Amino acid sequence: MKTLSDTVPKVAVIGGGSFGTAVVKMVSENTGVCRWWMHNEESAAHIREYHHNPRYLSSVAFDEGSVDIYTDINAAIEGCDIVIFAVPSAFVKEVLLNMNAGALDGKLVCSTIKGIIPDENMIVGEYLREVVGVPENHIVVITGPCHAEEIALERLSFLTVAAIDASASKKVASVLQSHYVRCTLSTDIYGTEYAAVMKNIYAIAAGMCHGLGYGDNFQAVLISNAAREMRRFMKSTCEGRINIKKSAYLGDLLVTCYSQFSRNRMLGNMLGKGYTIKSAKAEMTMVAEGYYAAALVAKIRKKQEVRMPIVKAVYEVLYEGKSAKKTMAKLAQKLT
Repeated sequence: MKTLSDTVPKVAVIGGGSFGTAVVKMVSENTGVCRWWMHNEESAAHIREYHHNPRYLSSVAFDEGSVDIYTDINAAIEGCDIVIFAVPSAFVKEVLLNMNAGALDGKLVCSTIKGIIPDENMIVGEYLREVVGVPENHIVVITGPCHAEEIALERLSFLTVAAIDASASKKVASVLQSHYVRCTLSTDIYGTEYAAVMKNIYAIAAGMCHGLGYGDNFQAVLISNAAREMRRFMKSTCEGRINIKKSAYLGDLLVTCYSQFSRNRMLGNMLGKGYTIKSAKAEMTMVAEGYYAAALVAKIRKKQEVRMPIVKAVYEVLYEGKSAKKTMAKLAQKLT
């Protein structure tokens, strides 16, 4: 089996969206060159010629020679030490199906994906381990609190890099951190990923309340209740003791619920203003992962018998066609 390089790691980033673009920026600045796979040939050709992504974070300019663009995923990851997935969760299976058998052997496999695999109802780390066969000690989860747009602006940002093997998290952190990105290391690969999934559901709730005209006072109560819900869920689902106050959990929850860059908050805001779920999703150019996450977490909530009124309310609006106005008004009576 191939071993991980002790020199400067060779990195491939899978995905041409906003966070994929942000990761390529970080990696290329740290390693000198980054391999970048995207499925869109037109965007790939544009980046080769003009050195910026025409569709996402177009203000980010890459130095000539710092990025190698691929549309063949097997060529992109061949010989790499680290493979970082930054595609919407709904497309993970499709992307993996295009890989040769054993293509990920010996590599650190990283996920920046804050969603679930829809058909299997698994978080990405579980899917990589149980279905794809990636060894658990080679799985790395990269979470926030962090928005791609602020990385593009080089505003001070924080990432959490979680891996069971400390040497793996250190290796991945070394290709991401800089004067504007700081990395916190964790061993909680499943808890941090579940938190990243759940905060998107709560951001939809926050967006709905904003669209309905609720103010800052109510939002503060909503999000503090969301943090307690998250803690109850973690206690029933994840092994080990989790400090919900850490940035990977509470920090990521806060930034996603409050930030103007949050696509999940944007989805909720449209629903609060009266959009149907179909029309709101059609108008968005990026995937709101909280839509799929709500179905998984609602299912687990019911099975584990965890009291989660906010998740339940979001699920009812998204999947049962209930009125956002009436549902949020009913929810408000349950918050403390």
